[in-house]
Amino acid sequence: MEDAHLLAAAQKVALVADETIDASLRFVREHLGMEIAYLSEFVEDDLVFRAVDAPGFEAVVSAGDKMPLEAAYCRHILEGRLPELIQDTSAEPLCQTIDVTHAIPIKSHVSIPILRADGTPYGMFCCLSRQSRADLNLRDLDVMRAFAAISGEQVNNRLTQHHTSMTLRNQTLSMIEDKDFDIVYQPIMDARTRKPKGFESLCRFRSDPYRPPNVWIDEARQAGLQQELEVCLIEAALKALDHLPDNVYVSVNSSPDTVASGALADVLMPWPAERIVLEVTEHSMVADYDKLLKELDVLRFRGVRLAIDDAGAGYAGLQHIVRLHPDIIKLDISLTAQIDTSVVRRSLGAALVSFAREIGADIVAEGIETGEELDTLTGLGVPLAQGYFLGRPSDLETAVNWFAEEDGQASA
Repeated sequence: MEDAHLLAAAQKVALVADETIDASLRFVREHLGMEIAYLSEFVEDDLVFRAVDAPGFEAVVSAGDKMPLEAAYCRHILEGRLPELIQDTSAEPLCQTIDVTHAIPIKSHVSIPILRADGTPYGMFCCLSRQSRADLNLRDLDVMRAFAAISGEQVNNRLTQHHTSMTLRNQTLSMIEDKDFDIVYQPIMDARTRKPKGFESLCRFRSDPYRPPNVWIDEARQAGLQQELEVCLIEAALKALDHLPDNVYVSVNSSPDTVASGALADVLMPWPAERIVLEVTEHSMVADYDKLLKELDVLRFRGVRLAIDDAGAGYAGLQHIVRLHPDIIKLDISLTAQIDTSVVRRSLGAALVSFAREIGADIVAEGIETGEELDTLTGLGVPLAQGYFLGRPSDLETAVNWFAEEDGQASA
């Protein structure tokens, strides 16, 4: 789990101006012929400079600098005590009482408030010069307002994104901390004997309204917490190994990024590696195959087996399988559904079975919902099968009972 100070820092992430704001500041500064343009944010009692365009005046002000609000013009402009356009600060008695006037010094000043979506002030969009400017006029003020509006839109887009990200982050952190989920186990059967050889662990989050696991994982990714959530789920799932027979494995799911991070080495260490299958989904983008393969080598050297999930469904196709050289290839439901009535699916299934034999991998057929599908796949040489026809995902007690029933029949 992340340290508390990391979460606190994330909640105070500063809004960093993008190229649109930088270009807007540069344009108005050059258009008005002034030395300094900036976009600021009000943070408690300070004015923080979020973006600055001031070539040659970097020592005067830079992005990230801050100053007390009471030492700036902002509140006075917002409350109507100072105008948005000031041609000559010496003609404004209030300006002469404000510290920043003399510190820079400021002789002319144009400033437009930036408002949040709810109408509250975010900060200011400003230009200033160390020379008085009697030529500044209402058309110049209109130009400032136009570019302030563009920058304000960018600011509010960023604020919305930040709020969404922090909401997702807090939800995910709460889910991880409270372990507000259940692990269920779906049997992976010997296709001929219909006895469990292993169980795939799946997650069911206790959200209201219910949201499927892929939504939670995707939101965790957006919040920068996918690795933490996946590790939490894997840790919970592996506890089933203490309750299942020694010859039965548990399959856990992970994204390529979490594997490549190296986080799983310590997570899997306490458990018998030969009873763990790591499923890496085919339809996740692999950012760095070399890094992924390096971490997979560590896990597989210990005895963990690698399965490629959803084979035949994702964009990467056989290239993904060839690069990772898995121990198990799982045929996706899009291939196995109605395979008994589809020549195309049977042909592709047969080709993948042959391919698996060539590389020394096992095949697991997923999504089997009828006896006809199972019979067809068995006829093609598929050794392992999974699907509602054979067994639905259920709690650990139900998984353990598969073997209690077998023991009872053997005793009789």
